Amino acid sequence: MVKPCHFALFDLQPDFRIDLSALAVRYRELARSMHPDRFANATAAEQRQALERSASLNEAYQVLRSAPQRARYLLGIGGHELALEVTVQDPEFLMQQIQLREELEDLQDSADLGGVAAFKKRLKAAQEQLEDSFASCWRESAQREQAERLVRRMQFLDKLTHEVRQLEERLDD
Repeated sequence: MVKPCHFALFDLQPDFRIDLSALAVRYRELARSMHPDRFANATAAEQRQALERSASLNEAYQVLRSAPQRARYLLGIGGHELALEVTVQDPEFLMQQIQLREELEDLQDSADLGGVAAFKKRLKAAQEQLEDSFASCWRESAQREQAERLVRRMQFLDKLTHEVRQLEERLDD
């Protein structure tokens, strides 16, 4: 079975900027209509297809709702697989990673919830800036290298944001 484009599943045009609220509404509609339980009395083949459609829908939703995953997916459907190991060629980014990690460690050591909140706010602003930059260049083949660099940075900040949330949870306990 050939997987349809993630955007096509939601009747969207492939674009980086999408309405996440509308995506969530459409996902819930589709999930209800193709949920495997609705096919409990169907043939085994129809049940398997329902399961596959539901799994494809879930995968597509997870990819499209995440800016870094959506960006990577867009580059992939454009015929460019992103090599993640290329960060070594981006020394400015490496320095930024080191500084942010050290700052997060300091916040963890000091258990500074206010500092964590300020750090999280700065990360969000940096993510928005990367997303704006990616949105303006991903379609340009001459800017492909820059788009890939931005995706790698988005992925790093996304992972760091996840770690900040975990730190917040630990400090709240």
